[in-house]
Amino acid sequence: MAVARALAQWARDLRPAPEDLALAERSLADTVAVALAARTHPLRSVAASLPEAARWAAMAHVLDFDDLHIDTTAHISVVTVPAALAVGGDARAYLAGAGVMARLGAMLGWGHYAAGWHTTCTAGAPAAAVAAGIALGLDAEQLATAMALAVPAAGGGQEAFGTHGKSLQVGFAAEAGVRAARLAWAGATADPRALEAWVRRVGGTPEADFPAAPAVPGGLAVKLFPCCYAMQRPIAALREVRDHVRGDITAVTVTTPAGTVQPLVHDRPVTGLEGKFSLPYAVAAALLDDYPGFDSFTDAAVARPEAQKLVGLVGVELLPGETRTLLDGRVELRVGLADGGEVYAELDLPPGAPQRPVSEAGLRAKAAACGTDVPALLDGLTWAGAREVLREQFPDEEA
Repeated sequence: MAVARALAQWARDLRPAPEDLALAERSLADTVAVALAARTHPLRSVAASLPEAARWAAMAHVLDFDDLHIDTTAHISVVTVPAALAVGGDARAYLAGAGVMARLGAMLGWGHYAAGWHTTCTAGAPAAAVAAGIALGLDAEQLATAMALAVPAAGGGQEAFGTHGKSLQVGFAAEAGVRAARLAWAGATADPRALEAWVRRVGGTPEADFPAAPAVPGGLAVKLFPCCYAMQRPIAALREVRDHVRGDITAVTVTTPAGTVQPLVHDRPVTGLEGKFSLPYAVAAALLDDYPGFDSFTDAAVARPEAQKLVGLVGVELLPGETRTLLDGRVELRVGLADGGEVYAELDLPPGAPQRPVSEAGLRAKAAACGTDVPALLDGLTWAGAREVLREQFPDEEA
């Protein structure tokens, strides 16, 4: 069976287990919360003319606070939640799209991401087609067609990181999937083999035999800091020893497997967005700020003289070896002090990783950080209710 048909049949046959549905509800709340946190972001006016799925996905991703599938380095919910919502979908539509995205991302593999592709977009466009297609009631053959129709939009590069382009290309992927599903529903034809051929062309290994359950193998990581996931671990490690750092800092050395900093492309950031993709700035924010939150990732915060000084003191030692995820190995940090002392920190898993899940209190605190009205808006949130919240908060400028 062709890969597209195998994925489509899996999506049609999906009967979510209780733990799958719990993941869907958490993902819905988290995606809506981080979108609402961006209501005053400059991207809002830029994205106002985009279709709903693109607009909602871009706004939910621009702060880089949305969840991540560690095994594929893909932001699954930010693509598949908006795609499902835009056509009236629910938890099952989301889980079908999210599951296809996880399985397709596994076929693409780490080498695809390491080559500079943005897997959130490449795996995201066909997955969004499935999320929207399930919501529209497409049968398995129509879903396979929709995925093939989404292949031309399955692009996106890491050069966009640190700019509006990153969140916009995520929006493009979500909208491409919705468009493909609607075209398949209207009777458009396409060869499902296009998906399998494309996976090979971009360095992946097509596989029609994959895990049937859970819906999203490996689960999803929840971010506690609004920046790239590759920065979550070094920030969390330094926060555990921050109180021991006294006096002037003379140097900071970060030791980590080479692949775990793949998306951190800005060594000397000058904007807040660039700061979200900078390992040296992760060190600066963790040491300077009580909580590296939204205020830590503004242009003014990155430009602070004390932050720029710390950025210049950071040295990085990258360990060779095969990388599979951003959480391979561990991160080690040594903070050298003017009195000759040294503070050492190390960490394997940051809070919020699937193996170290965030508590309910932590989720509530994150929601509150996204806006004083956000916890109330999320209370008892349904999929239909989420759609109305996003339409009210991010209206179509043409409406």
